[in-house]
Amino acid sequence: MKKAHKTVLKKEAIDLLEVDKDRNFIDCTAGEGGHIKEILKRNGPDGKVLAFEWDSKMYRRLKKEGIKRLKLVNKSYVFLREVVEDIGFKPVSGVLLDLGMSTWHIKKSGRGFSFRGDEPLDMRYNKRSLLTAKEVVNNWKEDNLKKVIKDYSNERYSEEIAKEIVRSRPLRTTGDLVKAIKRAVPGDYEKGRIHPATRTFQSLRIVVNAELNNLKEVLPQAFEVLKPGGKIVVISFHHLEDREVEKFFNQKEGLRQVDLVTPSKKEVTSNPSSRSAVLRVAKKIDDK
Repeated sequence: MKKAHKTVLKKEAIDLLEVDKDRNFIDCTAGEGGHIKEILKRNGPDGKVLAFEWDSKMYRRLKKEGIKRLKLVNKSYVFLREVVEDIGFKPVSGVLLDLGMSTWHIKKSGRGFSFRGDEPLDMRYNKRSLLTAKEVVNNWKEDNLKKVIKDYSNERYSEEIAKEIVRSRPLRTTGDLVKAIKRAVPGDYEKGRIHPATRTFQSLRIVVNAELNNLKEVLPQAFEVLKPGGKIVVISFHHLEDREVEKFFNQKEGLRQVDLVTPSKKEVTSNPSSRSAVLRVAKKIDDK
């Protein structure tokens, strides 16, 4: 039986957003709709959700469900301010970002997000984007590869992996990349808690989709469109993402972090992918 996607910290996120009837909310990362549907259960009869889904295939899947009171757009959340202004989606009581990957992307997209199969080296959420993982591993300089792998994942064998990737060119599939990584690291590295390719694949996905830059762009926009007293809730799964969110929440004038939540032992046991999740909540200060 195929495992369904489990939305991490769903109840906590919705509770901390303070979803209530007739309020409007923005979900910057629609995915498979887990948070959206929970918000819509609570903000009726007239509350709405504006949701962003960058992946056109996931967008069409969710659009087909015909969910009432949902305004779904097939754009990156970096266009948050522009879309809100264009459609007049106001007032906004809360903005949610769940920065985790969906099970569909890993298991069904066929784009090389998983190191367990043998798929094209793509790793793009949006197929219209130009940069692919294949381009990075086959054409980037060794020093640039090393820096990306080290900076985005703290991979201790980043130098060895980058060197072996260059030596193994051309790499055409994820299977080729995994073999190169395994040749680069000590044999006992495979016996660790995580697969030896985990950190390299994570780093490539981040750079291909410009994930950190996009996060830096959207946070100020989320603050701008939010009404006084509204909240921004961010669920991150990577230490650099969480660091960026923490910095913004603590340094942005007019914003105050009010909550920090991590998954319970029960959730981690039932959904191991939640183990690195950090949920931060900030409130836009109401001076009135």
